[in-house]
Amino acid sequence: MTGYAGLQLLLAVPALVLFVLQVAGLALAAVVVGIPILMVTVPAARWLAGRHRRMAAGVLGSPVPAPYRPTEGASAMQRLRIQASDPMSWRDLAWLLAALPLAVVTSLVVLVLFVLVVTGVAWWFGVGPIMVARSRIDRWFLTFGTTERLEQRVVVLTETRNQTLDHAATELRRIERDLHDGAQARLAGLGMTLGMAEDLVERDPEGARKMLSEARQTTGAALGDLRAVVHGIHPPVLADRGLVSAVRALSLDLAVPVEVTGQVPERLPPPVESAAYFAVAECLANVAKHAVANHAWVEFTVSEGVLTVVVGDDGRGGANPSDGTGMRGVARRLAAFDGTMTVSSPRGGPTLVTLEVPCDSSSPRTLPSSGTV
Repeated sequence: MTGYAGLQLLLAVPALVLFVLQVAGLALAAVVVGIPILMVTVPAARWLAGRHRRMAAGVLGSPVPAPYRPTEGASAMQRLRIQASDPMSWRDLAWLLAALPLAVVTSLVVLVLFVLVVTGVAWWFGVGPIMVARSRIDRWFLTFGTTERLEQRVVVLTETRNQTLDHAATELRRIERDLHDGAQARLAGLGMTLGMAEDLVERDPEGARKMLSEARQTTGAALGDLRAVVHGIHPPVLADRGLVSAVRALSLDLAVPVEVTGQVPERLPPPVESAAYFAVAECLANVAKHAVANHAWVEFTVSEGVLTVVVGDDGRGGANPSDGTGMRGVARRLAAFDGTMTVSSPRGGPTLVTLEVPCDSSSPRTLPSSGTV
């Protein structure tokens, strides 16, 4: 901890300089001159704050996250606008002002106690509480508090609820369409065929027999349509044999060889199993349609109440979740369970889609947002 104190003292001067430059940049932003200053000082302040978050996490023994708004893929000006509207940027600015006196007071006290031999006992017992207090102050400035986290949680739950409702409405329309265009149309035709066969029974028994044969075939086709609709709602193999076995059965129907590894130690909650199954099914369908792959694999692991599924292939890569509705649908399906989807797909492959779903119903965990690496 004494090393942390010395490092914080050294970083106090850059913190003060960044604070002055950032305030000047904000003041001059209206006349454009301040924009280049902010483009340099805001990322520098975030880097410096990040170092103190790591030190605070080391002292406190718990993570101190940096909940900045994402800026991946944004241009320089868009990134600056996102950072300027991010509440954490303003908290960083306030922290920069407080960092110098905090560093001078706490660090000098720790170093003085360390240097003076006669106060060795005071140093031994005093450094810990001093640095813990300093780290708690840093954590208060540099990460969201309980109230803000709860507000963010409400926003996330509202978004995922709306997405789930939209997804449910879309699924209902799909089921209605499949029933109308498939089984319903076949059953309507079946009724007409049986009616005509009834009229022909006495005057043309052979014709009636042919129509009854056609009716039997139509009945089989209608049952097949109904099975397809039911399979799209909840596959029977998933209910009977569990997630891993259901994915193995699914992979047998694909043109690309798929290796399924790993185990789920026990049956997961049915909604989680269903969401994971259809997410994997969509990923494997994309492999078959777009990847031009020779081999694919699905790996299951469960750790600390989180189900992780990695779907990979050795195809051409270049997959982008924002380019198609299928991958966005996967992300929306998982978001209802605080799940995430991350995609790594460089040109030339391989493509790795990582799905994470909390499978402990009592877990309050909210995983990071999905993205592309």
